[in-house]
Amino acid sequence: MEPRNASVAVVGAGDFIGAAIAKKFAAEGFHVFAGRRRGELLAPLIAEVEAAGGRIEGRTVDARREEDITAFLQEVDRAAPLEICIFNVGANVNFPLVETTERVFRKVWEMACYAGFLTGREAARLMLARGRGNIFFTGATAGLRGGAGYAAFASAKFGLRALAQSAARELGPPI
Repeated sequence: MEPRNASVAVVGAGDFIGAAIAKKFAAEGFHVFAGRRRGELLAPLIAEVEAAGGRIEGRTVDARREEDITAFLQEVDRAAPLEICIFNVGANVNFPLVETTERVFRKVWEMACYAGFLTGREAARLMLARGRGNIFFTGATAGLRGGAGYAAFASAKFGLRALAQSAARELGPPI
Protein backbone atom coordinates (compact mmCIF):
# COMPACT_ATOMS: atom_id res chain seq x y z
CA MET A 1 0.00 0.00 0.00
CA GLU A 2 1.35 3.37 -1.03
CA PRO A 3 0.76 6.12 1.58
CA ARG A 4 -1.43 8.94 0.31
CA ASN A 5 -1.25 12.57 1.30
CA ALA A 6 -4.91 12.51 2.27
CA SER A 7 -6.92 11.97 5.43
CA VAL A 8 -10.15 10.18 6.15
CA ALA A 9 -12.23 11.11 9.19
CA VAL A 10 -14.52 8.42 10.58
CA VAL A 11 -16.92 10.02 13.04
CA GLY A 12 -18.56 7.20 14.95
CA ALA A 13 -15.77 4.65 14.62
CA GLY A 14 -17.52 1.95 16.59
CA ASP A 15 -16.66 -1.72 16.77
CA PHE A 16 -18.45 -2.85 13.62
CA ILE A 17 -19.25 -0.64 10.60
CA GLY A 18 -17.02 2.24 11.72
CA ALA A 19 -14.09 -0.07 12.38
CA ALA A 20 -14.52 -1.80 9.01
CA ILE A 21 -14.56 1.58 7.25
CA ALA A 22 -11.41 2.70 9.07
CA LYS A 23 -9.58 -0.54 8.23
CA LYS A 24 -10.51 -0.35 4.55
CA PHE A 25 -9.30 3.23 4.09
CA ALA A 26 -6.12 2.58 6.07
CA ALA A 27 -5.44 -0.41 3.80
CA GLU A 28 -5.79 1.96 0.82
CA GLY A 29 -3.02 4.21 2.19
CA PHE A 30 -5.12 6.98 3.74
CA HIS A 31 -4.23 8.56 7.09
CA VAL A 32 -7.31 7.59 9.10
CA PHE A 33 -8.61 9.55 12.06
CA ALA A 34 -11.14 7.57 14.04
CA GLY A 35 -13.38 9.39 16.48
CA ARG A 36 -15.90 8.19 19.02
CA ARG A 37 -17.29 9.35 22.35
CA ARG A 38 -15.15 6.89 24.27
CA GLY A 39 -11.86 7.14 22.43
CA GLU A 40 -10.14 4.67 24.74
CA LEU A 41 -12.24 1.94 23.10
CA LEU A 42 -10.35 2.54 19.84
CA ALA A 43 -7.18 0.82 21.12
CA PRO A 44 -7.89 -2.61 19.51
CA LEU A 45 -8.74 -0.98 16.17
CA ILE A 46 -5.61 1.16 16.25
CA ALA A 47 -3.45 -1.87 17.09
CA GLU A 48 -4.97 -3.93 14.25
CA VAL A 49 -4.56 -1.18 11.64
CA GLU A 50 -1.00 -0.40 12.70
CA ALA A 51 -0.07 -4.10 12.71
CA ALA A 52 -1.25 -4.23 9.09
CA GLY A 53 0.96 -1.23 8.24
CA GLY A 54 -1.77 1.39 8.16
CA ARG A 55 -1.81 4.91 9.57
CA ILE A 56 -4.54 5.60 12.12
CA GLU A 57 -5.10 7.91 15.04
CA GLY A 58 -7.92 7.69 17.53
CA ARG A 59 -9.63 10.57 19.28
CA THR A 60 -12.34 11.07 21.84
CA VAL A 61 -14.99 13.12 20.07
CA ASP A 62 -18.55 13.90 21.06
CA ALA A 63 -20.01 14.75 17.64
CA ARG A 64 -22.98 16.45 19.32
CA ARG A 65 -20.62 19.19 20.52
CA GLU A 66 -19.82 21.75 17.86
CA GLU A 67 -16.43 22.59 19.35
CA ASP A 68 -15.44 18.89 19.48
CA ILE A 69 -16.28 18.14 15.86
CA THR A 70 -14.78 21.39 14.59
CA ALA A 71 -11.50 20.80 16.44
CA PHE A 72 -11.38 17.14 15.34
CA LEU A 73 -11.88 17.87 11.64
CA GLN A 74 -9.43 20.77 11.69
CA GLU A 75 -6.81 18.51 13.27
CA VAL A 76 -7.45 15.89 10.60
CA ASP A 77 -7.10 18.47 7.84
CA ARG A 78 -3.85 19.82 9.29
CA ALA A 79 -2.32 16.32 9.33
CA ALA A 80 -3.12 15.73 5.64
CA PRO A 81 -5.90 17.22 3.50
CA LEU A 82 -9.32 15.92 4.53
CA GLU A 83 -10.36 13.94 1.48
CA ILE A 84 -13.21 11.84 2.90
CA CYS A 85 -15.45 12.35 5.92
CA ILE A 86 -17.76 9.56 7.03
CA PHE A 87 -20.47 10.14 9.62
CA ASN A 88 -21.38 6.79 11.18
CA VAL A 89 -22.96 7.58 14.53
CA GLY A 90 -25.75 5.13 15.36
CA ALA A 91 -28.10 5.64 18.32
CA ASN A 92 -30.25 2.62 17.49
CA VAL A 93 -32.49 2.21 20.52
CA ASN A 94 -35.90 0.60 20.89
CA PHE A 95 -38.50 2.22 23.14
CA PRO A 96 -42.26 2.02 22.73
CA LEU A 97 -43.59 5.46 21.79
CA VAL A 98 -45.47 6.02 25.06
CA GLU A 99 -42.36 5.07 27.04
CA THR A 100 -39.98 7.29 25.06
CA THR A 101 -38.95 10.14 27.29
CA GLU A 102 -38.16 13.59 25.98
CA ARG A 103 -34.56 13.03 27.08
CA VAL A 104 -34.22 9.76 25.10
CA PHE A 105 -35.80 11.25 21.98
CA ARG A 106 -33.59 14.34 22.13
CA LYS A 107 -30.40 12.34 22.75
CA VAL A 108 -31.09 9.98 19.83
CA TRP A 109 -31.86 12.95 17.56
CA GLU A 110 -28.69 14.75 18.69
CA MET A 111 -26.55 11.67 18.05
CA ALA A 112 -28.00 10.44 14.76
CA CYS A 113 -29.11 13.69 13.08
CA TYR A 114 -27.80 16.89 14.68
CA ALA A 115 -24.26 15.49 14.98
CA GLY A 116 -24.46 14.60 11.28
CA PHE A 117 -25.33 18.21 10.48
CA LEU A 118 -22.34 19.48 12.48
CA THR A 119 -20.00 16.95 10.91
CA GLY A 120 -21.21 17.56 7.36
CA ARG A 121 -21.10 21.33 7.71
CA GLU A 122 -17.58 21.41 9.11
CA ALA A 123 -16.26 18.90 6.58
CA ALA A 124 -17.86 20.91 3.76
CA ARG A 125 -16.22 24.12 4.97
CA LEU A 126 -12.79 22.49 4.82
CA MET A 127 -13.38 20.73 1.52
CA LEU A 128 -14.97 23.67 -0.29
CA ALA A 129 -11.94 25.83 0.49
CA ARG A 130 -9.81 23.28 -1.39
CA GLY A 131 -12.39 22.48 -4.07
CA ARG A 132 -12.51 18.75 -3.40
CA GLY A 133 -13.59 16.05 -0.99
CA ASN A 134 -16.37 13.59 -0.25
CA ILE A 135 -18.83 13.41 2.65
CA PHE A 136 -20.76 10.24 3.45
CA PHE A 137 -23.50 9.55 5.99
CA THR A 138 -24.25 5.95 6.91
CA GLY A 139 -27.94 5.20 7.04
CA ALA A 140 -30.29 2.52 8.26
CA THR A 141 -33.52 0.93 7.17
CA ALA A 142 -35.10 3.26 9.72
CA GLY A 143 -34.22 6.15 7.41
CA LEU A 144 -36.69 4.73 4.90
CA ARG A 145 -39.46 3.46 7.15
CA GLY A 146 -40.16 3.56 10.83
CA GLY A 147 -40.71 0.48 12.92
CA ALA A 148 -42.51 -0.29 16.16
CA GLY A 149 -40.40 1.00 19.03
CA TYR A 150 -38.14 3.08 16.82
CA ALA A 151 -39.86 6.48 16.70
CA ALA A 152 -36.78 8.30 18.00
CA PHE A 153 -34.26 6.42 15.86
CA ALA A 154 -36.34 6.45 12.68
CA SER A 155 -37.06 10.16 12.91
CA ALA A 156 -33.36 10.89 13.42
CA LYS A 157 -32.31 8.70 10.48
CA PHE A 158 -35.08 10.21 8.31
CA GLY A 159 -33.64 13.61 9.19
CA LEU A 160 -30.07 12.51 8.46
CA ARG A 161 -31.19 11.20 5.07
CA ALA A 162 -32.84 14.54 4.25
CA LEU A 163 -29.68 16.35 5.35
CA ALA A 164 -27.55 14.15 3.08
CA GLN A 165 -29.88 14.71 0.12
CA SER A 166 -29.93 18.47 0.65
CA ALA A 167 -26.15 18.63 1.02
CA ALA A 168 -25.65 16.57 -2.13
CA ARG A 169 -27.86 18.91 -4.14
CA GLU A 170 -26.19 22.00 -2.73
CA LEU A 171 -22.56 20.87 -2.76
CA GLY A 172 -22.35 18.16 -5.41
CA PRO A 173 -22.30 18.28 -9.17
CA PRO A 174 -25.55 19.29 -10.89
CA ILE A 175 -27.88 16.38 -11.48
